[in-house]
Amino acid sequence: MASEGHEVDMKYVVVTGGVISGLGKGITASSIGVLLKACGLRVTAIKIDPYLNIDAGTMSPFEHGEVFVLDDGGEADLDLGNYERFLDVTLSKDNNITTGKIYKKVIDRERRGDYLGKTVQVVPHVIDEIREWIERVARQPVDGEDLPADVCVIELGGTIGDIESMPFVEALRQLQFRVGDDNFCLAFVSLVPIMGSVGELKTKPTQHGVKELRSLGFSPHIIGCRCERPLDADTIHKLSLFCQVAPENVLSIHDVSNIFRVPLL
Repeated sequence: MASEGHEVDMKYVVVTGGVISGLGKGITASSIGVLLKACGLRVTAIKIDPYLNIDAGTMSPFEHGEVFVLDDGGEADLDLGNYERFLDVTLSKDNNITTGKIYKKVIDRERRGDYLGKTVQVVPHVIDEIREWIERVARQPVDGEDLPADVCVIELGGTIGDIESMPFVEALRQLQFRVGDDNFCLAFVSLVPIMGSVGELKTKPTQHGVKELRSLGFSPHIIGCRCERPLDADTIHKLSLFCQVAPENVLSIHDVSNIFRVPLL
């Protein structure tokens, strides 16, 4: 895709999740990046955390997990450590976007008078700041070369429908419209639980998650199904039919012994 001296369209892969948090969106995003890199593409990654903290440095590890310290001293979510290990890249603190960082930048600009007396609002000012941040960081080289990445994998933390993540969802929706459908892919990670002694795989939580996603202006291209065991053909067909996703794009992301085995699924 990318070649030296030629401007190309950046491709974006957004990974988001539904039903519950903690499903492994970070590992899924890292695994997608590994597969893209295996195809010969340059890959970078961005993690969006909707909390108001500037970074994870002051957060309790009992509540949020271990902090990962980046080469530039930035204290970030551990998912950025997974990105670096899986993709063999060196990320910066700007690859971790938080609500706190965005609002701080917008307020600083307002205090300087950059908005020329306009009423500063979530739409358009906060939304534009998020989108511009993503587009700027996506083009920063991260693999030791001077060339920008071909693909930017973006993980949106939390769960679709959370109030705190709404500005980021809107910014990503506008990003999709801005770059075009050919340059944007949405992967939705959802839980497919096993209920009862019969051991039936239940698809309804994923169906409701996709319904929530559609209400926000998105339709998933890929559904990653977190489950205890591999999905059977009937479950894949059911999810494909009711979520309007091709059967080959309904992925079984079942439990494995080691996270580095996930890309092989």
